[in-house]
Amino acid sequence: MAEVESSAPVAPAATSVAPTTVQMPESAIAAATQALNDALEAANITTDETTETVEKVDGAVKTVFDSPTKFNVKHPLYSPWTLWFESQQSKNLPKPAPAPGSAPSTPAPAGGGWMDNVRPVVSFNSVEEFWGLYNNIVPPSLLPQKANYYLFKESIIPAWEDEANKHGGKWSFQMPKDKTRAGVDQMWMYTMLAAIGETFETPMPEQENADPLPSTSDLITGVIFSTRNSFYRISIWTRFAPGPDADPATDEILKRIVAIGKHFKTSVLGFNEEDSLLGGFQTEVEFISHADSEKKDKKSVRKIFA
Repeated sequence: MAEVESSAPVAPAATSVAPTTVQMPESAIAAATQALNDALEAANITTDETTETVEKVDGAVKTVFDSPTKFNVKHPLYSPWTLWFESQQSKNLPKPAPAPGSAPSTPAPAGGGWMDNVRPVVSFNSVEEFWGLYNNIVPPSLLPQKANYYLFKESIIPAWEDEANKHGGKWSFQMPKDKTRAGVDQMWMYTMLAAIGETFETPMPEQENADPLPSTSDLITGVIFSTRNSFYRISIWTRFAPGPDADPATDEILKRIVAIGKHFKTSVLGFNEEDSLLGGFQTEVEFISHADSEKKDKKSVRKIFA
């Protein structure tokens, strides 16, 4: 796993922080567990498709699920990914020069001045590397205000100006901190697993000869976790967004966008499709194009709801 020096917070020792008790509805746990299983299956978790990386331990093949420290098999992902981190504290820190094969450096032009706060943390391309990363960074519920995690496909910058994002949009869900702090870490984990397993848009095949692999035209470019004074927000960025006059019956991009939103709401976040979520600091699961996000006249903005 290629690493670069960064300002991302490292998880404190287990003895210094009490474990968080996650309380989620049974339906949410069931849906999230299914998303986890789908992501792991989509990430090639099969014994005949593994890549042995070191000598066998005790003469046996061991995965990260057998031993978190003595595994000798890596399960490759369909695409390599990069985790980025942003906080107010990172603004004045020097930007590291990445080593060959490491996470990309933050480009000066993309995103303007706000990208000065964004730092690449690490790039990875296997399930084991993902878990190694996940287990060694601060959980999102403990991040400081105005901090963000960005998990994007490698070579895609987490900015609207990136070529992969500029014609797209985002699904987002905002939730109040005081009511969701206990469950938000798992929501974010399942969001990341659905992203790296590429199951947001690629369902498991119904036929034996169906192709389960994601195509090069997959819409998902990355996912984001943001923490603010009173709320958390999870977002899913897409490569394209439907036009203002897109017909739900015939427009393929719109159909795919809607399908992603429904999967996000039900299988990842754990809500029922018919649930109304609006209230207080909480929003519905909603989609808006990046172009509409920049409009000053919000009355002309088109939103899609899951």
